Amino acid sequence: MTGTAPHPGDDDVRRLELAQLRRLEIASVLEATTLAVLVGIAVPLKYFAGYTIATRIMGPIHGLAFLFYIWTVLQTVTGGGWSGCAIARLVVAAFIPFAGFTTPAFLRPRLKALAAG
Repeated sequence: MTGTAPHPGDDDVRRLELAQLRRLEIASVLEATTLAVLVGIAVPLKYFAGYTIATRIMGPIHGLAFLFYIWTVLQTVTGGGWSGCAIARLVVAAFIPFAGFTTPAFLRPRLKALAAG
């Protein structure tokens, strides 16, 4: 049979892609938040107030959030349909403080297209 009739699993695939993009949004905001707390609060506490415990706690938390974000990016883009520029933008955002907060807006057009069906 030819034509544009949807395959039985198309809705399931679209739901999985939407869930993955939402996971990427969450991972991005989490990574950006932990980086901002590390750089904006923990590091100054360490160097200006002598509280080294701040970086000993926040450093590993941010490290785990960073790894979770990179893993989520890899899971998301391996499905295909991502340009090299978009992939690079997602990765670079993890290294720039506050850039991860812009990722949900970057993903919004893709989310809307998937939600529209």
